[in-house]
Parts: sequence; C-alpha cells; structure tokens
Amino acid sequence: FYSSSCPNAESIVRAAFSGNFITDPTAPAALLRLAFHDCQVGGCDASILLDSKGSIKSERDSDKNFGIRRLDFIDRIKSMLEAACPGVVSCADIIVLVARESIVFTGGPTIPVLTGRRDGTAASNAAADRLLPPATVSVDNFISLFASKGLSLDESVAIIGAHTIGVGHCVNIVNRLYPNQDSKIGLLFASRLRVQCPTANPRMLNNITVINNDMTNLVFDNQYFRDLMNGQGLFTIDSELALDSRTSPVVARFSTNQQLFLDTFSSAFVKLTSSNVLTGQSGQVRKYCHSVN
Repeated sequence: FYSSSCPNAESIVRAAFSGNFITDPTAPAALLRLAFHDCQVGGCDASILLDSKGSIKSERDSDKNFGIRRLDFIDRIKSMLEAACPGVVSCADIIVLVARESIVFTGGPTIPVLTGRRDGTAASNAAADRLLPPATVSVDNFISLFASKGLSLDESVAIIGAHTIGVGHCVNIVNRLYPNQDSKIGLLFASRLRVQCPTANPRMLNNITVINNDMTNLVFDNQYFRDLMNGQGLFTIDSELALDSRTSPVVARFSTNQQLFLDTFSSAFVKLTSSNVLTGQSGQVRKYCHSVN
C-alpha cells in the first residue's frame, strides 16, 4: 500500500524497534497483546491509543486493558515515519506491523500483512469492557468471538497460542486458586501459582505478575499447547480449550506439530488484523497517535 507514498515504511518499522527489543525482551509480548486488544474493539483502528478527551474515553481505562504498555515504541516509530513520510502511515498500520515484527523477533513466522488501515476517531472504555473477552470466557463465547472475525475453529485455537510469549497477572487467575483450587489445574502447577500469587486480596494484586505463560515465554513456539496437554493452562480458557471436545483435538495437534500451529496462526493473524478495518476515506491518518487530528 505504501510502495509509492512511503516505500521504506516497513523497513523503518523493523529497524526502529529491533534494538529496543534487545533491551526489553518482554516487549514483543506486550506489543502483540496491544494489537489484539485494538483489533477486538471496533477493528484495528488504533482506538486503543487515544487518550481521554471530551467524548473520547480511553480504552486503556478498561480493566480488560490492564497491563497494556510499551506505547513508547509506537510513538517512537510514528515520529520516525512522520519525519520520512508526513501524514502517510497510520497508527493502526504501525500497531499491526509492530505486532508482526514482535512475532518474527521471538522466532515465529514472518507473516505477510496487508496495509492501508486508517485510524479511528472515537474510543470507549465501555466498549472495551464489553468486547474484550475475560480470562474466564467460555469456549462457546470464545469460538463465537473469533468466528465473527472470520476465523475457523483451528484458527481460533491458534490465535490464542500467542500466549506462548509473555506473562499473566495474578488478578486474572486468583479465582482459580482461592478459596478453592480449580480442579482443572495440576497440583504442582497450582502450588507454583500460589507462590507467585499468595493472596486473593484485589488491593494487593494490581502490580503482581505471575509466572510465565509457558516455560519458553520469550520464544514463539508451541510450548503453550504442550503445557495445556499437561494440565498447565494459566487462564481458565486455556484449561477449557484442552478439555472441550471441539477444541481439544486441535490443541493436541498443535502440541505435536509446531509448523502446523505456526501456519494456522499466520492465517488467523491476517484475518484478525484485516477484520472491520477503516480504509479509503474512512477515518484519518493521525499526526499524533494519542489524539485525533
């Protein structure tokens, strides 16, 4: 899309953050989550970056967006692109391109993504509350959510495989530990979680990070699915996917065939990041990602 208007756009994105990732190896997971949370609320329109002002109520104020961070990466890249090609590359495209590079940097596939998204001009924390799935989402609602984005059952299971990088937060799993242990968690795994999350008191949980999502949380691989097969799903939905008759065969296949997972994830990523986007004359290309023009 930018071949004539900003031919170096993707190479600028790639070069801009490669050094930053080395200094913060947890950033790829944070930026991949940023993209998914943006795309699930009204499509990939960078609405998640808008600060509250007037009728705009920042999506980042939603509890579902707890832990969203490293927006400075997006801001830095936007500044470089504005210097090279003023008013051309949207914040929405930057989010998706950075997510793609996050996957590559951690050893995942190089996914060819479409560009040409435009930025939204509205945001609502209430919409984020309503549309972002909780860690306790049911398998039925999980399947329906991603089917609405055009993903198949296999692709829906693959997209949650993004949990293979990053960490979770105690606030999202203490319901599985206290007052009673969720029977779907293995005893040893539950003991490890309780060490990391020693209380269910919400006032003491906000900044406590649990153990890694999986054993290789800096590498984009299929370890997440191998862990699910061993009863080590961190979130409720993780455990449910390994047990539900519709999704458990997919989990099993991905746990033994990493290339199948990577290929299926790639197609799912393209569909999710292309769903319900603004193009043409819709929306705008923001000069500054945190406010409308």
